[in-house]
Amino acid sequence: MSDNNYPFGHIELKWQKYWKETQQFKAVEDTKKDKCYLLEMFPYPSGNIHMGHVRNYSIGDVVARFKMMQDMSVIHPMGWDSFGLPAENAAIKNKIHPAKWTVQNIENMKAQLMRMGLGYDWEREVSACSPDYYKWGQWLFLRFYERGLAYRKMATANWCDSCITVLANEQVEGGSCWRCGGEVTQKSLDQWFFKITDYAEELLEYLDRLQGWPEHVVAMQRNWIGKSYGVQIDFPMADSDDKITVFTTRQDTIFGATYMVLAPEHPLVDELIEGTEYESDVREFVAEVSKQDKITREASDVEKRGIFTGAYAINPMTDEKIPIWIADYVLMEYGTGAVMAVPAHDQRDLEFARKYKLPVRIVIQPPDGKLDSETMTEAYIEPGIMVNSGQFNGLDSNEGKEKVADYMEEKKIGKRTVNYRLRDWCISRQRYWGNPIPVVYCDDCGIQPVPDSELPVILPEDAEILDDSISALASYEQFITTQCPKCGGTARRETDTMDTFVDSSWYFLRYTDAKNDSLPFSKYNANYWMPVDQYIGGVEHAVMHLLYSRFFTKVMRDMGLVDIDEPFLNLLTQGMVLLDGSVMSKSKGNIVDPTEMIQKYGADTTRVFMLFAAPPEKELEWSEEGIDGAFRFLNRVWRIVGKFMPAIQSAPDYYDAKNISDDAKELRRITHTTLKRVTVDIGERMHFNTAISAIMELVNFLYSINEPKDDPYKAVLKECLEILVIVLSPFAPHICEELWEMTDHEKGILNIKWPEWDESALKQDEILIVVQINGKVRSRINVPSGSTKEQLEEAALADERIKKLTSDKEIRRVIVVPKKLVNIVV
Repeated sequence: MSDNNYPFGHIELKWQKYWKETQQFKAVEDTKKDKCYLLEMFPYPSGNIHMGHVRNYSIGDVVARFKMMQDMSVIHPMGWDSFGLPAENAAIKNKIHPAKWTVQNIENMKAQLMRMGLGYDWEREVSACSPDYYKWGQWLFLRFYERGLAYRKMATANWCDSCITVLANEQVEGGSCWRCGGEVTQKSLDQWFFKITDYAEELLEYLDRLQGWPEHVVAMQRNWIGKSYGVQIDFPMADSDDKITVFTTRQDTIFGATYMVLAPEHPLVDELIEGTEYESDVREFVAEVSKQDKITREASDVEKRGIFTGAYAINPMTDEKIPIWIADYVLMEYGTGAVMAVPAHDQRDLEFARKYKLPVRIVIQPPDGKLDSETMTEAYIEPGIMVNSGQFNGLDSNEGKEKVADYMEEKKIGKRTVNYRLRDWCISRQRYWGNPIPVVYCDDCGIQPVPDSELPVILPEDAEILDDSISALASYEQFITTQCPKCGGTARRETDTMDTFVDSSWYFLRYTDAKNDSLPFSKYNANYWMPVDQYIGGVEHAVMHLLYSRFFTKVMRDMGLVDIDEPFLNLLTQGMVLLDGSVMSKSKGNIVDPTEMIQKYGADTTRVFMLFAAPPEKELEWSEEGIDGAFRFLNRVWRIVGKFMPAIQSAPDYYDAKNISDDAKELRRITHTTLKRVTVDIGERMHFNTAISAIMELVNFLYSINEPKDDPYKAVLKECLEILVIVLSPFAPHICEELWEMTDHEKGILNIKWPEWDESALKQDEILIVVQINGKVRSRINVPSGSTKEQLEEAALADERIKKLTSDKEIRRVIVVPKKLVNIVV
C-alpha cells in the first residue's frame, strides 16, 4: 500500500457496484430474526441533494448497516414525495411538463444517493406521482369516505394568492404560506376534509406512549390538539328566540361578561345586521378581516379591531342585556365562533373594551389585594375570590367553577363539555400536480365516488399548464366531463387534487409491500415490518406530517389493514446544516454542493465529517477544516492498516488472553473499550460523533506502538485491526470494505457479525494519571486502577519530578479528579 492518499474514487465505485450486484440491502421478511425498520423522511425531488439530505440519510445508513451486522432483518427504503407546487411552478417557468421535470430530478437525485454509498433497497422505491402509488391514495380516500371520514363542505379557508391554493391551518406559519412565504388571506370555497377530529382524543392519549420521541415534538402535538375542559353556555338573543352558544373554560367569570363577540364568519352575523343601519359598515369590516390570515388575527401583539352589530344578547346569569360585537380576534373554527367577553379577566377582552369604551366588571379578586376596574391595565387571570357574582360571592374561584357549572346544568343554561383546538384537515388543493380526488358530481345523483374498478383516476399528462392563474384540471374539458357511475348520465369530475401531505401519510406502509397491485399493502408484510423502529427527519413536520401519519395509521387499523396503533416507535429530528451561522439555502447563496465534496474528498469523508461534527439532533456548522480533518483521518486509517498488514498476515488466529505481554494486554483493553463505546453510541445513544471520536483515539494509539514481534501480540493486533475496520464501516463503508478484502477476508463486511466486547479485557491493572502544578502538566504517573483519592494524592506528591518542582513552594491544596489527574496548587 502506498503512503499517498487512498484512491477513494476507484474504491467507492467498486464497492457500490458490488453492493448493487449482490443485492446487499434487499429486505427480506425472515420470521427467525428480529426486524428493524429504518426510515428517513422521503424527499421532494427538487433536482439535487443538499447537505441536509447528506446528514439525514447518513444517520439512517449508519444505523441500518449496524443492525444488519447484528443479524437483524433490516428494511431501509427510499422514495419520492413527488407531487406538489414546486414541480408545477417549475413547469410554468421552464415550459416543461411537471411529470418530465420530476422524473429527471428523481433520476439525478437517485444517482447522487447511490454515489453517497447509501444502502437502500431500491426494489421498494415508491414515487407519489406514479399511478401505481396514487391509485392506492385514491382507494384510501374512498374508504375514508365510506366511513364518514371524508366530507365536502363550504368553508372559509386559508388562501395563498401566490400558490393559487388552499392551505391547511398547519401550513400557515406566522401569517405566511409555509411553502412560498406569500401572504395568506381567507376565502370561502367548497372543499374536501378529513375528519381528523374523530381521532382527537386517541391522538392525544397515545402521545404518552411515544417514549422514543423528543419531548418538544410531543409537546407541539399536544398543544396543537389542544384539549380543554369547560362549559357550553347558551346566551339568549334579546329580541328573538335565537341563542348564541359559547364555550368557556372560565365559567366562574360569567358574571363579568359585559359584551359578546362573534367571529366575522359566524353564520348569525348576516341575520343580525340584515336591513339594519349597521349592515353596510359591518359587511365592509367583515370583508377587510377576510383578507387577514388567522395567525395574525390571533397574535397577542396585534391591535384588535371590531364593530358593533346593533344587536344584544342576555347574560343568562345576570339577565343583563349585553351588546354583540364582531371582532377579528375571534375565529369561527375555535370553540363555537362566539365568545363571552370578560374584560377584567381576559387580556384581549380588556384591550378591546378599553379601545371601544365597553364596561369592565371585576368578578375575581386576588386573595391578597383589590383590583380597580377603572385603572387596571392587565387582566387578572389567576385564581382568586369570587365577587359581584350573586350567590357565588366569597367562593374560591376554582371551587366556583364547579359550583357555577352545576348550577348551569341544573337550570339548563349550559352543560359541561370538552373542546379541542384541532380542526378537521382540509385536503382540497386547487392545483394540477397532485393526486386527483376520486369523486364526480351528477346533477341527478349528487356526489358519487368513483368505483374501485375505475381507479386510478389518471392525472392527464396532456393537460396544458400555461400559467398559474387556474389549475390545468379546472380548464381541461376532456378530464372534467365524465359519466355518472350510478345513473350513467353526464357528470363532472372533481378538479381539486389532494394535499401532498396525504401522499406522505402512508408511504411508509407502502414500502412494506411496494409491488402489490391488489391492495395498498398486505397485512402480513405490514405487520411484520411495522412500526418503523427509527424515523429520522426535520422537526418542521411535528404538527403536519407526523400528526397526519398517526391519524392515517389509526384509521387503517380500524379498517383492518394493520394491527398497530402508532407508525413510528422512535423519532430523531436532526439539526440543520449551517454555513457561517446561517442555514444553507440557494436563495442566500451559501450552499455547499455534496457532489463537489464527493469529487474532492470522497463519499466516506463527507459522511464521516457530517456524522462527527455534531450530535445528530444539534445544528451542524459546515467547516472546510473539518472535512479536511475527516479526510486526513481516513488516510491515517488506510496507512496504519497498511503498515501492520505484514505482521497480521503471519499472526495466529487464536491467543490466550491470560498469557500475553503487558503491551498486548493494553492494546486489547483499548480495542475492546473502543468496541464497547461504538456499540453503545450507535445502538443505544445514536451519538455518532462520540463513536467516531473513540475510533480516532484507537487509531492514535495504534500510531504509538511498534510492530509486534511475538505471535500472541500479533494475534491481538490482528483482532484490533479487524475490530477497527468493522466499527468504522457503518460510517465509512467503502474504505472499510476495501481494507477488509485487503486483509485477506472474504468480500462483504456487511455479512460479518458485529463483534461483542470482552468485559474482562476492559479491566485496567494500571492507569495513567496526569499530574499538574497550578493547572500545567508537569508529570505523568502509573497507579493501580482502583486507587482512592488519598492514594492518588500520595502518589503524585511522591513523584520525583513533582518533589523537585515543589520543594521550595507552599502547597495550598491538592485537587484530585479520579482516574484522570491530580492538580497541585502552590
